[in-house]
Amino acid sequence: MAKFTTKRRPNKAGATEKPHPDFPLFPHSRGYWAKKVRGKVHYFGKVSTDPEGTAALQKWLDEKDDLLAGRKPRANREGLTIKALLNHFLTAKKARVTSGEILSQTWDEYHVTCKLVEQAFGLDRFVDDLSVDDFQQLRASMAKKWGPARLANQIQRVRSVFKYAYENDLIDKPIRFGSEFKKPSAKTMRKERAKKGLRLFQPDELKKMFDAAGLQLKAMLLLGINAGFGCTDCATLPMKAVDLKGGWVNFPRPKTGVARRCPLWPETLDAIKVAIKHRPAPKNAAHKSLVFVGQRGGGFAQAKQTHWLVSGETVALLKRLKLHREGMGFYALRHTFQTVAEDARDLAAVQSIMGHAPSSNDMSAVYRERISDERLKAVVDHMHQWLFGADAKTSKPEEISDGDGTAATGK
Repeated sequence: MAKFTTKRRPNKAGATEKPHPDFPLFPHSRGYWAKKVRGKVHYFGKVSTDPEGTAALQKWLDEKDDLLAGRKPRANREGLTIKALLNHFLTAKKARVTSGEILSQTWDEYHVTCKLVEQAFGLDRFVDDLSVDDFQQLRASMAKKWGPARLANQIQRVRSVFKYAYENDLIDKPIRFGSEFKKPSAKTMRKERAKKGLRLFQPDELKKMFDAAGLQLKAMLLLGINAGFGCTDCATLPMKAVDLKGGWVNFPRPKTGVARRCPLWPETLDAIKVAIKHRPAPKNAAHKSLVFVGQRGGGFAQAKQTHWLVSGETVALLKRLKLHREGMGFYALRHTFQTVAEDARDLAAVQSIMGHAPSSNDMSAVYRERISDERLKAVVDHMHQWLFGADAKTSKPEEISDGDGTAATGK
């Protein structure tokens, strides 16, 4: 039987073959080097003037990423890349860390956001090539991984990165994020909070935590419920801020810079003294002045260490005691303090202890120069009675158990 074969028709330039089998382009019948991408044929120069396809190949490589992503290739390849923007942004924020205007923890959070932008868009992408669809896809991918609170924080930081580009003349016009690249609504946040339940510890739960925690963690827990301290507050607390004889802590809140003064319970003072006495030897000179030092002699001030060694150990403790529930960690101590302390009916004193920055419409806070020690003590005494009862006895340092602490306890 005769075999029938189809003879390839030469194109207008007469070329019928590729320069080599792996060449990514083909000679189109119209006389151009071509490539079919996403169902559409794209042309990269005439075969007659570029028979080896050298220039066509370079053009394909230049436009490849845009074409595969469904974008129109840029005619001019000059502009601000994602890589250049992220470097500019992080360098500027690092300068503010050096000047003491923001915490290193804040820089770490910005760095996480920049890595997120890199993964989503790539480092070689031009900033002014980004479209509304790009940001919608980024938001959708983040929403699959995170709850409303974290999603809101990351969206705000991403917007800050690209806002920086326009405000600092790195691009000529603002980036269009589209109507959907925004934080979850207040309604969504309320529903999520209601689903998790109250972030509120009960007195019996706190007492179990104190009994089971190790030396440093116990002191931190007491600072959380006595003075509304958070993870970073404990991690960066210097020795000089604690008056061990008078029983006061004077320490501006690192996050807001708002001055704080709070009387300490005897139980809190005792726990701090024992934590200092048994803390590991600091390996870094910068950590010698801190109240709390990690198991290996390092500080807790770095973001990852702070989260794991303070909040992470609190969650581990709660799980060990079978008290853990969603949303409960070290920061829930601040929620508990704010909620219970307000029953003392002195909101200004509560806000002072918490280190809250006054809102722009709170004119009373603008004119208020101080809160008397008597008012601060009344709030803290109310918390003490709520937790320990009216007849609670003062504990002595030698009566405090060493506990069974792990990484964050100094054991």
